[in-house]
Amino acid sequence: VMVTDLILCLSVGYAAALKPTCLSAQLSRPGDYILGGLFPFGMDTVNLTARSEPTVVVCERFFVDGLIWALGMKFAIDQINNSTSLLPGVKLGYDMYDTCFEPAVALQASLLFLTRNSTTGIGVLCNYTDYQPRVTAVIGPHKSDLCLVTAKLYSFFLIPQVSYGASSEKLSDSESYPSFYRTVPSDKNLVEAVVLLLNKFGWNWIATIGSDDEYGRGAMGLFLSIAGNHSICIAFEGLIPTDLADPKAKNQLEDTITVINKTKANVIVLFAFSQPAQALLEHSIRMGLSKKVWIGTEAWMLSDIAASIPNIQSIGTVLGFIMKAGTVPGFQKYVADLFTSVQQDAFCQESREFNRLMNSDMLDTRCEHCDNILLHDVSSMLGHSQILPVYVAVYSVAYALHRALGCTHQACPRASIRPWQLLHFMNTLPFKVNGQSFRFDQSHGTNTGYRLIFWSWKNGTLTYLPVGSYEESLYINKSQIQFHTADEKQPTSECFRHCKPGQFRQIKGFHFCCYDCTDCPENTFWSTKDSSTCTPCLEHQWSPVQSTQCYDRSERYLFWNEPLAIALLMLMSITISLICLTAAVFLKSLETPLVQASGGKLTLFALFMLTLLCLSCCLYIGKPSNNLCMIQEIVYALCLNGCFSTFFIKSLEITLVTEFPRCAPTFLYWVTQRRAWLLVALCLLTECLFCFCYLHLGPDYLLADYKSLPTEVLLVCNTESWAAFALMHGYNGCLAFICFLCTFMVQTSAKKYNIARGITFAILLYFIIWIFFIATFATLKTVLRSVAQIGTILTTSLCILGTYYIPKCYIILFKPDLNTVDYFRNSIKEEPEEDSQ
Repeated sequence: VMVTDLILCLSVGYAAALKPTCLSAQLSRPGDYILGGLFPFGMDTVNLTARSEPTVVVCERFFVDGLIWALGMKFAIDQINNSTSLLPGVKLGYDMYDTCFEPAVALQASLLFLTRNSTTGIGVLCNYTDYQPRVTAVIGPHKSDLCLVTAKLYSFFLIPQVSYGASSEKLSDSESYPSFYRTVPSDKNLVEAVVLLLNKFGWNWIATIGSDDEYGRGAMGLFLSIAGNHSICIAFEGLIPTDLADPKAKNQLEDTITVINKTKANVIVLFAFSQPAQALLEHSIRMGLSKKVWIGTEAWMLSDIAASIPNIQSIGTVLGFIMKAGTVPGFQKYVADLFTSVQQDAFCQESREFNRLMNSDMLDTRCEHCDNILLHDVSSMLGHSQILPVYVAVYSVAYALHRALGCTHQACPRASIRPWQLLHFMNTLPFKVNGQSFRFDQSHGTNTGYRLIFWSWKNGTLTYLPVGSYEESLYINKSQIQFHTADEKQPTSECFRHCKPGQFRQIKGFHFCCYDCTDCPENTFWSTKDSSTCTPCLEHQWSPVQSTQCYDRSERYLFWNEPLAIALLMLMSITISLICLTAAVFLKSLETPLVQASGGKLTLFALFMLTLLCLSCCLYIGKPSNNLCMIQEIVYALCLNGCFSTFFIKSLEITLVTEFPRCAPTFLYWVTQRRAWLLVALCLLTECLFCFCYLHLGPDYLLADYKSLPTEVLLVCNTESWAAFALMHGYNGCLAFICFLCTFMVQTSAKKYNIARGITFAILLYFIIWIFFIATFATLKTVLRSVAQIGTILTTSLCILGTYYIPKCYIILFKPDLNTVDYFRNSIKEEPEEDSQ
């Protein structure tokens, strides 16, 4: 019947609510004794940090639960006023204000409650025994951090304050907060329940997170102290921001998820309110956190905000404790009827008349958004919001007032009651609400116990499934819990206690009670003398993963019997054979015009130097030494210089003939005949001088590289002085560049053979090879460095042979008609054949 009535009222209310209602006018009523109410109607204050004047603080968003709690207080007072036995003949009034979840806002209303009755001033007295404030008691506020502020204020005046949601253990100190009461259990009871739950499932390796407020910090601090006494190890403990508009909040949340993922803990205990919890869960889903077991509390588990997160099912299993708060009969129908009434002009006119009697204009922070709220805006939360704590809080004050006045079941005597006179009766006597007995314990709290609930998803719909309970002991019906894992089995989250040989104990989290068994990495070993770390091997040793000893490294270089070395030697042999065959052809045709035009006997010298250059490849194979590293570079530089010096002479000769024909007769004398050999000797002597500088400044030396290879020591030649290296090889580069400049612009008929073009292409390929060699050699850290050097030598030799010498062999062997004096005189204006001898 109630559900049918609610649906009917919903439809009627939604159709009729086309204009603002007078719901905000229902938040105050005059009476013989006024109860103050502090409820969070709004949240997200506007520019609180930029506030430079003590103006009214404005909240941006409406908070549905706060309105429902306030209506719960109104419902309880209306019931009491209609009762003929509790306070007969006495009318309770109420005055409710918004806290906006901010201490500054809550204090503003609290100061109003402390003013003298029917005035706006607070008397400054030495003795407040006869002081009569505006309110007899205060219901609320909801959060612990607000109560810690207001409770100090009310405790000074000894005004009873009954909170319906503050659970911080700090508020249990009745000496510091003598007039503070609460109708919810303290966090200590909740934490004890969580610890028993963890022990029940054998989870002793967990992460714990709290919101950065009094509730989160207090609950997490209690949990850490109790968990340590029950062999529960903390993999990670952290706080998440409550101010989500802070630019640093996103990074803080992401860092928290990253650290939790690294700990590999499968259970997360979360003490937070709905908004910080929502932000954490959203980041967990976005960052792909693996499925975990989330142990929550009523502060966020019953919130539609958290449950409505997209893809929330992917976070894993959600278990948590909520208070054993029963339903309040008649409340939902009462709310539905009220929303219908506030749309009626006569009802609203009467409500505004009552407000004038309360002098409510002195503080306009009740509920700005309430007049635009419809029943369907709050209907989804009516079944989830915990109304009973608010309901019980009001009744606790009413029963205390009943006893203080000396009421009977027929009437209450008219008397002036001071707020402090209620405390004795609140501390001692029990009271009944809807047949259930309540009383405040020594810490001024009511421990009604908890229900263990499980988030059950069926066809995409969330159901809060009760699976256990806790009062003094924990009961769990495990058969009803279906863990959201791949195999639907209970996940494990525990510490390892026994490590295998080759593994060391790596402490997890901030406590030494728990550790991971981690394999010793490469090049370290495990010793029984110190099981908490791995000992590094000596430089000349190595070890595999999870090793208990080290092994000596073997030497690594390019061995003679390696397939790669054999292939290179075969290529070297082929190259030398080609050079020798070319030399034989040139020697046989030494007196022919083509050979003479190419340099005559200088060509044989150049081929000889190329042969030595190829033979130097053998210096890079086998075990290197300091002397061998030094000889490699010197031999390479000198052999290449011997070849390039002949090109240099021929390039000068071609330049004189083609570019400076008038000066050619004078200067050709110095680059031909026997003086050409003097220039070759001068080039080699200069190179020898640079080689001497190389030896003096710092030649290459043997380096034992222990880092490049995992199990071997790499023997490589290392350069000590790059300046000396650049001098020695840079000289050959300069010779090559001069040759290139001298021969590049020489032009002849397309049908004529161009001797200069052979030098141009040979030098060009030399530069290209060196560019590739430098880029490759700089990145290689293995025996391939030697392979790259050999490959560079052989490629250079083959390119010089193929571009300069082999085309001439082709003419000598297959085009003898071109190997004539007239042909070469007409193709390029050179000196006569006898001048080239």
